Amino acid sequence: MKKLILFCWLYTIFATSYLKINAQSMQNDISAPKAKIIPKTLKKHKESRVDNYFWLNDRENSEVIDYLNQENAYYESMTAHTKDLKDNLFEEMKGRIKEDDSSVPYFYNGYFYITRFETGQDYPIFARKKGSLSAEEEILFNCNEMAKGHAYFKLGGLSISPDNKFASFGVDIVGRRIYTIQIKNLETGEILADKVENVTGASVWANDNNTIFYVRQDETTLRADKVFKHKLNTASDKDILVYDEIDDTFNVSISKEKSKKYIVIGSGSTLTTEYRILNSNNPDGEFAVFQPRVRGLEYSISHYEDSFYILTNKDKATNFKLMKTPENKTGKKNWVDLIPHREDVLLEDIEIFKNYLVVEERSNGLNHIRIMPWNGEADYYLPFGSETYNAYTTTNVDFDTDILRYSYQSLATPSSIIDFNMKTKTKEILKEQQVLGGKFDKDNYVEERVWATARDGVKVPISMIYRKGLEKNGKNPLLLYAYGSYGITMDTYFSSTRLSLLDRGFIYAIAHIRGGEDLGRQWYEDGKLLKKKNTFTDFIDCSKFVIDQKYTSPEHLYAEGGSAGGLLMGVIVNEAPKLYNGVIAQVPFVDVITTMLDDSIPLTTGEYDEWG
Repeated sequence: MKKLILFCWLYTIFATSYLKINAQSMQNDISAPKAKIIPKTLKKHKESRVDNYFWLNDRENSEVIDYLNQENAYYESMTAHTKDLKDNLFEEMKGRIKEDDSSVPYFYNGYFYITRFETGQDYPIFARKKGSLSAEEEILFNCNEMAKGHAYFKLGGLSISPDNKFASFGVDIVGRRIYTIQIKNLETGEILADKVENVTGASVWANDNNTIFYVRQDETTLRADKVFKHKLNTASDKDILVYDEIDDTFNVSISKEKSKKYIVIGSGSTLTTEYRILNSNNPDGEFAVFQPRVRGLEYSISHYEDSFYILTNKDKATNFKLMKTPENKTGKKNWVDLIPHREDVLLEDIEIFKNYLVVEERSNGLNHIRIMPWNGEADYYLPFGSETYNAYTTTNVDFDTDILRYSYQSLATPSSIIDFNMKTKTKEILKEQQVLGGKFDKDNYVEERVWATARDGVKVPISMIYRKGLEKNGKNPLLLYAYGSYGITMDTYFSSTRLSLLDRGFIYAIAHIRGGEDLGRQWYEDGKLLKKKNTFTDFIDCSKFVIDQKYTSPEHLYAEGGSAGGLLMGVIVNEAPKLYNGVIAQVPFVDVITTMLDDSIPLTTGEYDEWG
């Protein structure tokens, strides 16, 4: 629901712009608030610079709060004339969403697990059924009850013990991803006295059903840096530190292999990874380093039978390759190629089953799912027919099965959850996102992928959707979205809230600019550090392209980006303001220099390889 409200406000602004409600007469007497200038000299690397607005960093400062309230009041005054439109749009968007919804059940260790929502309730209910979907439902957690009395509530990191008797879970009631882990006895319903605070929320059970491993965070920076071991029915101050990540550019995580044989500590920065493994049957043993960290070496591991499968960029495999090594000889000197590196194919992930290896790849900006039987039979790809689709594997926790579960959607096609039988090559659509209201028909929309030419000659893809019958006359309002950082790919996706734009004549487009991994790893490398400017100029050149091709005009073009994409918005509004009629910068990261020079701020140290 919170996500819906965010989209409602976001798209209301554009719909308001499109409807051209002229409230100039009521706005002439309103002045925008101006933040005070309080010069502060900052010194770093033998250089000094002045930040006039450094004082706004202090979220506890009453003057900062007062200024933000002034900004909010200004916004409310400037948009007061749109209230009826906002209300109508909100109800319209909410009316398309099924409130009493539930996830597709997945089977794990003897139980079907389900997450569902009830009409009028804001939070999920986590439940399970033993052995069969017709069995009696067992409610694990009703977050609607747990959230009472809290302004914010989030349950995460739900983990079930191997004997199915206990559940460890994390709760955040602040909203800063600072969790407290507790343990519930699922047979009695009792919440144990065990309580571990200031953690990431995730935890992993050893096979003894008595030990969990979890990750603590630095209290100042919130960097995940320490892995602890906790025994049931003991105080957290007795927990044992099993790993301390002293390099402040690395974050740690904890997980368990799908084979259930190993517990894994992951330690990673932007460019380098390292793993430690421990047999799940021996929780009091010592974690062993899988492969010591080497600057620039990235790898991830998956266990199967007597081997580990490694997705890695070893030996300058920019787009990654798949390697294999015996579980008792894990150093990189023992790794051998299984799927070699390819210049035109990015290897994104793998999923291991008893009889199949499933590989997720990306080429020409589109993702592909490859099925490879272990018995040597011919491998094959799942067929997808669109150029603006998004397909990826989802919840596949069952190891001994022929069924692969994946999701498929496109800009015009609602998200579907599909079970694919890798043996018979047949599929079953388990669920398709419902668009309520009775007016939606995907055949009313056109999906298109076009290529803009950047100023250095590189072709940049743009995915877009609009109503059928649209004329390319330069008069169409167009919302151009992008992110362009951290190698995050902006895949196309379906949005029922977006229909309120499309049905009012908007074109919605995603610019797949450099800085993401949309066209492979090099696409990311060419949009970071000293090449970061490509991210910004790509977006500007994509904007010029949609104008030149008469999709829109500067009078009707709008730009949107959030966080690091908000930095993108900050640049384009300064570099090319005349191209846009409006810009939305959501939680914009526009103070890069000050932030990256302050290692006390959460996330800073782990991002030196992204920003410098």
